[in-house]
Amino acid sequence: MESPSMTLKILLPSHVFSKKTGVVRIVAETRQGSFGILPRRLDCVAALIAGILIVETEDEGESYVAIDEGVLVKTGREVMISVRNAVAGEDLGQLRETVEQVFLDLDEGERSVRSALAKMETAFIRRLTGVRHGPS
Repeated sequence: MESPSMTLKILLPSHVFSKKTGVVRIVAETRQGSFGILPRRLDCVAALIAGILIVETEDEGESYVAIDEGVLVKTGREVMISVRNAVAGEDLGQLRETVEQVFLDLDEGERSVRSALAKMETAFIRRLTGVRHGPS
């Protein structure tokens, strides 16, 4: 008798990051802690936090994906994970270094965007208060 397995798709905003078949185990992290998904687990939805996703397949064994926060949906033998960013790796040490570099670059970009948004909000508030008070 063939052992049950799952199909996993990891989706990013712009494309499918990864699609794996023959998945026998997934370990993900939520705010409540880590939890495992096996093929016969009941359907579920979970909000994921940034962390390491462990994926075990029949052919490849364990592999690791660093993910940003997102959502996991399991329906039947299909598991879909939608996240903003993901980085795959076979070795946890190498993955950690890659993640630090990628996410540090993203953090710098996010800081720039937040700074620009703060300046726009300040200008908007100044204009709004000027319109309220009007000319004296």
